[in-house]
Amino acid sequence: MTSAPSSVGTRARVASVLVGLLVAALPAAPVAASPGTGSAAAQAESAARHRPVPPHVVGDHTVPAYSYADAIRESVWVQTRADSDGDGVRDRVAVDLVRPREAAAAGVRVPVIMDASPYYLCCGRGNESELKTYDAAGVIAKAPLFYDNYFVPRGYAFLAVDLAGTARSTGCEDVGGPAEVGSATAVIDWLNGRARAFTADGRPVSAAWSTGQVGMIGKSWDGSVANGVAATGVPGLATIVPISAISSWYDYMRYQGVLRSTDYPGFLHSYVNGRDDDACADTLARLRADSAEETGDHNRFWAQRDYRPSADRVRASVFVAHGLNDLNVTTNQFAGWWQELADEGVPRKLWLYQAGHEDPFDVRRAEWVAALHRWFDYWLQGLRNGVMDEPRVDLETAAGVWTTQRDWPAPGTRDVRIALGGGDGVTGTLGGRGARPGQERAYVDESLTEAELVAEPSTATAGRLVFLSGALTTALRISGSPSVRLRIRVDRPTTELTARLVDYGTAERVQYGSSEGVRTLDTESCWGASTDADDACYRDTEEITEVSDHAVLTRGWLDAAHHRSLRLRTPLLPDRWYTVTVPLNAYDAVLPAGHVLGLMLGQSDPEFTETNDRDATVRVDLGRSELILPIAGRAGLPVIDDAPPVRTAPADPSAARTARDTRQVP
Repeated sequence: MTSAPSSVGTRARVASVLVGLLVAALPAAPVAASPGTGSAAAQAESAARHRPVPPHVVGDHTVPAYSYADAIRESVWVQTRADSDGDGVRDRVAVDLVRPREAAAAGVRVPVIMDASPYYLCCGRGNESELKTYDAAGVIAKAPLFYDNYFVPRGYAFLAVDLAGTARSTGCEDVGGPAEVGSATAVIDWLNGRARAFTADGRPVSAAWSTGQVGMIGKSWDGSVANGVAATGVPGLATIVPISAISSWYDYMRYQGVLRSTDYPGFLHSYVNGRDDDACADTLARLRADSAEETGDHNRFWAQRDYRPSADRVRASVFVAHGLNDLNVTTNQFAGWWQELADEGVPRKLWLYQAGHEDPFDVRRAEWVAALHRWFDYWLQGLRNGVMDEPRVDLETAAGVWTTQRDWPAPGTRDVRIALGGGDGVTGTLGGRGARPGQERAYVDESLTEAELVAEPSTATAGRLVFLSGALTTALRISGSPSVRLRIRVDRPTTELTARLVDYGTAERVQYGSSEGVRTLDTESCWGASTDADDACYRDTEEITEVSDHAVLTRGWLDAAHHRSLRLRTPLLPDRWYTVTVPLNAYDAVLPAGHVLGLMLGQSDPEFTETNDRDATVRVDLGRSELILPIAGRAGLPVIDDAPPVRTAPADPSAARTARDTRQVP
């Protein structure tokens, strides 16, 4: 684990942002400084104390002071620096915005909440798949989601941005790449006077109504864009709220060298493409050629789409939200980003919940809206409401059960190395005394489904190795990113290696499968003001729970030939032993006393990945292999010599075991 950074850097970033807010809030005309009046920060604070308080601010929070029905609605096109479609003209991205008319009339500049998305016309946003709609003049009439309804009356502008190559924008969508990120960055430049924008008929238009302070928000692909823009360090971006978002596109489409599915970049480009096919044919061809699908290697293409190494450039604060059981954008996406931000002292906050690929608006609605309100008021309006003095993490530990903690992973977490023992010859042990070098177990590749891999662990099943702890004598808290270190010998040049941690024990759990763990109800609730074209009411939701006898906690995959480096394959020699590490996705869970922790090892995994490297036999040297488990507190696994018998409902024998298209849309 990396130790927490000093709070000095965080305080400096916070102070810098707040001074910027104070300066941005001053009148547009310059204020002359008298000799000896002190620093720019002091002048800004003094001016702020004497300026009139706008009607949307009461104490330490904003209130709905402006009419949503009368708000200014505009559609403009911002010119970017790129010509991604190669037509000799810079790309222009469509920006549909809603802002308070009364504030504009009074000369009160407002900050911006922005959601840049590829989905506004092709696919929709939110649980109800809302699309943008326009009036007869082509001006925005309805923006998806509640952000404009709720925040515009409170003194914010809302911008819904069509990424390059999507909806009404020109250019070409390059799936997480420079054109996509640059198209959103250009909008922030325009809001700060560094880029040009035009109306539909070509007239230049400025953003003099804006303070220049921007907060980006969005779920999935939208939140991934926010991560990418933050990684550029663009001035004016004060905060981002990435929800279920990608921080490394390689890790989204490749699992440690294993393809998630074929033609993934091309599939996503085509899914959201808003241009004629011919306009972006070259971009599509480059996506397919440069992604190195034939090898699974990490290369320059993927480095451009990995935002984590640029965490040192992030100027914005970051409020992350992610489902612990998200099988679409897996949890390593938030965990890797979170750790890089922590190392750089970036001000940050985190929500983790039991659902899958969901927005917390559909998990814990009232509390989420309140949290966003306070976060944006602090970072965009400069209101000192104490949000940064609260615990950094909100965590759902079971369905509807929430707690807070100082940080994540849980403070006091340590990596514990747990030996793999031979057990009774069918089921191995976790934490056993019997593990010794030279004690081997072999398993063949049977392309098991997950249900087959984890069911009935005390029963011999070809294609897997099973290791069980003893029944826990006290509750066990796992918090962080586990991994499995294996000493292996393989009779093929490579094979896919998979690992899963399983909680064996009866409990009521969120069922996060195809439903993502959330059910849509017939009732609805309203969050903001409405018009005839754009209402603020959304159908209520609830978590789906079920009593089950076991649950998969986390999963991991590795192409064995990428065990040395993701940049280059190293084929395995059949007569040689290799040490490889299979990283598992980040997780946070409490296993109650009496439950049993299981580690399941398999090979090809047709439900989650796609590989042509099958039919291998893997031999594992148990005495030189181990599970590395991030454990919070003093509790550990009981030391045992023989695996306890564990019974579960058998796997459905009709489950398909053939490869399928595993591509999803982020």
